[in-house]
Amino acid sequence: MKILAFDSTATAASVAICEEGKVQTEFFVNAGLTHSRTLMPMLDAALKNTDSDLKSIDALAISNGPGSFTGVRIGVAVVKGIAFAENLPCIEVSTLESMAYNLTLTDCIVCAVMDARCAQVYSAVFEIKYGEVNRCCQDRAISIADLKSELNTSYQGKRIILVGDGAELCFKEFMDTTLSVELAPAALRFQRASSVAAAAFDKLSKGEKTKSANELLPAYLRLSQAERELKKKENK
Repeated sequence: MKILAFDSTATAASVAICEEGKVQTEFFVNAGLTHSRTLMPMLDAALKNTDSDLKSIDALAISNGPGSFTGVRIGVAVVKGIAFAENLPCIEVSTLESMAYNLTLTDCIVCAVMDARCAQVYSAVFEIKYGEVNRCCQDRAISIADLKSELNTSYQGKRIILVGDGAELCFKEFMDTTLSVELAPAALRFQRASSVAAAAFDKLSKGEKTKSANELLPAYLRLSQAERELKKKENK
């Protein structure tokens, strides 16, 4: 199966084409440019560099959140558009879960954290053993203090590797604990489309069904700032 994968959930953006688990090509940009400027040129380059076209693609994979509201919307909109036009099935992948696939060569606990502002992070914990990624909890928005307490309670004595754009922030907060915490190397710390594809392959191999363009939706985990402000006004 040939999968075209996208990620645009944070500052970095990437596009990859993978076939039967093998990465054929991947483009990654972390220059702070708007994803509406970067995704389509990377898609064109990925197709040209593999001598492919959209008709040769079997499925689309997208990290549909959590993450930047704008970034998630752009990525989902791009994949929806392609899926509608080419009648392709879609595979939704949690942004946090995709980052755990960066570290499949290392047995460890992966704590994926994305900065959600206001002393909170989007987070999920995964255990990697013999190359298999196993989810330990659901994606959630959680305060850094509560995450610190949870790790102290449940993962003492285990090797914990932090990934995501909130990794450095959390690493500093966890320094005063007895946890065995480390930062993932910079090259493996952030979202990558190839890891989105790897997670998608796993989901398909375990029998998870694909979704249509109509069914594909973003997963924000919490309301946007504008929606929160509106809710406050309504409550008053």
